[in-house]
Amino acid sequence: MKFLLIVQGEGRGHMTQAISMSQLLERNGHEVCAVCVGKSQRREIPEFFSSKIKAPIFLFESPNFVTDKKHKGIKLGRTISYNFTKINLFKKSLHKIDQLVAEYQPDIILNFYDLLGGLYNMIYQPACRYWTIGHQYLINHPDFLYPNGKSLQKLLFQLNTRITSFGSELELALSFKPLYPLQNGNTFVLPPLLRKEVKSKTPTKGDFYLTYMVNSGYSDEILLYANKCPEIKIEAFWDQKGAPEMYKPLENLTFHQLNDHLFLEKMSKCKGLITTAGFESVCEAMYLGKPVMMIPVNGQYEQACNAIDAKRAGAGIPSENFDFKKMESFLNSGSFIPTSSKAWVDLFEEKFFTIFNSLPNPKNERKSKLPKVRKSVLTKKFN
Repeated sequence: MKFLLIVQGEGRGHMTQAISMSQLLERNGHEVCAVCVGKSQRREIPEFFSSKIKAPIFLFESPNFVTDKKHKGIKLGRTISYNFTKINLFKKSLHKIDQLVAEYQPDIILNFYDLLGGLYNMIYQPACRYWTIGHQYLINHPDFLYPNGKSLQKLLFQLNTRITSFGSELELALSFKPLYPLQNGNTFVLPPLLRKEVKSKTPTKGDFYLTYMVNSGYSDEILLYANKCPEIKIEAFWDQKGAPEMYKPLENLTFHQLNDHLFLEKMSKCKGLITTAGFESVCEAMYLGKPVMMIPVNGQYEQACNAIDAKRAGAGIPSENFDFKKMESFLNSGSFIPTSSKAWVDLFEEKFFTIFNSLPNPKNERKSKLPKVRKSVLTKKFN
C-alpha cells in the first residue's frame, strides 16, 4: 500500500512517531510516498526528521499555538484569533495537500494529529482511506481521565481532536499502558510507537538529569534552578532559534539543540527525565525504566491530560515547574518503582498489522464500512 503521512510539526513527538511508522511500513513492504508537515514561524523542522524520512517532505502552514511573551505558556484566546487571521493561508495549504494527493495517489492518508489533515478530509473527501493516530484519541475510551475544571479548555481539546479525525475510518489511540476494551467503535488502543533506536539502547544510571522543553521560554526557569542547585547536573534540549548546537551557561547546565541521536544517548544514561508533559518523551523514558517529572505547559490542556495518564501508568510525578529538588526528593524517598513498558510497547507492530490486515484491501474497496476486529485478537497476550 502507498501511504501519505500528514504530521503536526509542534514539538518532537509527532515527528518521531512518523519516523517510526515510516520505518515500520517500509520494513513490511509498504511505501511512504510523501510526508506533509504542518509548520509555523516559531519553529524549525529539526534536521533529524529530514535525515530519517526517506520520502519527499513537503511543508505547509498549519494552525499552531501562540505563546506568551516569555515563550512558555499558551495564550488560548490569542491562539484562536491569530489562526483565524490566517484562514486564507490555510486554504492554500489545503489546496497544496490536495495537489500532493492527486500527484502521489496514496491508498491511505495517515494523519498524526494535524488539524488541517482533518479539514482536508472533510472538505475534499479524497477517494483514498483516511486514518488518524495519536495519544489524543484516547478521549474516545471510557477510562480516559480529564483534569478537574477548565471545562472550556476541555471542550476545545475535544473539538480539535474531533476535527483532526473527521471522517477517519481508524483512530489509532496510543496509550502508556493497555486499556480495556482495546476497541471502542473505530478507536483502537495501541502501544506507543517508538523508534528502533530507543529499543536498541541499554540503560545505565548516570549522575545527571535530562530535560526537554517544548517551548524554549522554560529555559529561564531551568537556569534559575540550576543556579540555585549547583550540585545537580542538567543536560537540557530545546529548539531555540539562533542558538548554537551546544550552550553552557553554567558549569552544571548544558543546553543542546534538538538532536535525536544525542537525546537518546542522554536518555539512556540519565538518572531521570524532567520535561514538559508531551507523550513521546515520557514513553521513551518509561521504556528505558527512567523516572519522569512532568510539567504541563500552562494553557495546553492536552498536556495536563498527559500528566494524569502518565502518573496513572507509573511514569513518575507531575509538577507545576522545573523543580529539580522536588525530583531529587521523590527519588530519594524510594517511592518510585521502575515499571518498564517494554512488553507492551514491543507489541505495536503485531497489533497494528492485525488491525491492518483485517480491513478490506483499499486498492479494491475504498471508504467501506470498518469491520469489527475480534476482541480475542486484540487482547492476545494482555488478558
